[in-house]
Amino acid sequence: MTNISYSSVARKKRIVRASLLIAIIIIGGIFWFSSSPQAELTPQKSNTLSISGPWEISSLDPAKQGYILTRMQVIETLLNVSDTGEIIPGLATKWQVSDDGLNWLFTLRENVQFQDGTSMDTQSVLKSLHFAMQKHGTLSKAEIETIDTVGEHQIRIQLAQPYIAFTALLTNYSTAILSSASYAENGDIVALYGTGPYQIEQFSPPHKLVVKHYEHYWGKKGQIPFASYLTGHRAESRILQAKSGEADIVFTLDPSMIGQLDGGENVTVHSNLIPRTLFVKLNSQHPYLKEVQARQALSMAINRSSIANNVLHSPGSQTTQLLPKSMSKWYIQDLPSDEFNLSQAKALLSQLGWKSNDNGVLTRDGKPFELTLITYADRPELTTVATAIQAQWAKLGVTLKINVTNSSMIPAGHSDGSLEVALIARNFGFIADPLPIMSSDFSNGGGDWGTMNWHNPVVDNAMSELLQTSDAAQSRLLSQKVALAIHNDYPVLPISSYSQHTSVNSRVQNFHFDPFERSYFINQMEIN
Repeated sequence: MTNISYSSVARKKRIVRASLLIAIIIIGGIFWFSSSPQAELTPQKSNTLSISGPWEISSLDPAKQGYILTRMQVIETLLNVSDTGEIIPGLATKWQVSDDGLNWLFTLRENVQFQDGTSMDTQSVLKSLHFAMQKHGTLSKAEIETIDTVGEHQIRIQLAQPYIAFTALLTNYSTAILSSASYAENGDIVALYGTGPYQIEQFSPPHKLVVKHYEHYWGKKGQIPFASYLTGHRAESRILQAKSGEADIVFTLDPSMIGQLDGGENVTVHSNLIPRTLFVKLNSQHPYLKEVQARQALSMAINRSSIANNVLHSPGSQTTQLLPKSMSKWYIQDLPSDEFNLSQAKALLSQLGWKSNDNGVLTRDGKPFELTLITYADRPELTTVATAIQAQWAKLGVTLKINVTNSSMIPAGHSDGSLEVALIARNFGFIADPLPIMSSDFSNGGGDWGTMNWHNPVVDNAMSELLQTSDAAQSRLLSQKVALAIHNDYPVLPISSYSQHTSVNSRVQNFHFDPFERSYFINQMEIN
């Protein structure tokens, strides 16, 4: 029989209690540390996909700058667009239209959760669309009479008159569906809760946006914890970001600088054709530009092939048409891609009374042929192309002043009538079907980013019929008629189809370029 003294037992009990206390403290400490803010995952180089582009972001309102929010996959729309331009399901899984083209029925995707934890239902969809109708955006292009619910998972939109391209409008970022908590009573955005695979983590306008993956996303969840977007205005800055690895993906590289990335083992440059066209916008009521022959002469004095080869470094991209071959309905096969003919251009202006003075400048009624062109620096190639046009028109005898300013000055100048000439890179893939853009930009006097003070009854009538016809053959015939009328009347002067140049760091896998520039597909990528 073993004798154990009381003091020995007590001592062992004290040791056990002390051990338990220490264990409790350690476990509690671990629990406290893991639940404390200091232990939360924060954006770092290792867990963040860094993206750079030239576009500022100063608002979280989809109607204003939703293009960044869809690209960063924070917000989504009822319908999406495939790489080939087809309308495909988004937050709506299917849709149908009545025989008269007036009633559209959309079935909503079930089990979709907003980033504030609430569920997407018919009421939240209706609220988003009602506010979208009140703001500047694509829904204003269709005459919507009512939007209401049909059962638990369907909404119905009734139009005053048929609009064949209506589904394309619902792919635009301005029609994004947000949680009801995102809005103030007047429709202003007070917070941003979308349905995308990434949610807002940091918003530092106008230069920085950080998003983090949303774990309750209804579709393919993002594998990258964070993604950042940083505005890089200067092309030189963006190329340095690509070379140094500061940015993983850099969009809109200056073609003349791409050679600086040659030989780099860590960077690949992707060049993708997109439905964007670089063209000159003319004020057709300007005293020097109101005659078709004058506008034609300016077009013929532009050496598009030289600009494509030597300025844009994109041989074969020159064009005299607004829309690319990929949009075949609007593309006329037998037109030349370049119509450079300086002697004929001079002859046309001579017929209009323009004569060359001793300095080689054209004058009429004692006034020189002088114009001011405005363009913007967001797309670096615009400035160099403007300079090339300036030199080419100088050979014609036309003096061109260049004003590089904010892109907002183009619609402002259009509105107040002060704009004379502008150089634009217009995205015709802004909406899946180019018809709504063509209608607003080129019919009934034109629009901010299209024709200015130009009226053509053939175009107006054809556009009106196009918006209502569902007959494919008739639609193609009318589209060709519009394209030819614009080409022959020279209210705008197309220069080049557009290639988007993007650098991608080797640590990024599964990069995919969206030709319609709606998404960066962050949730499909991985980083190492």
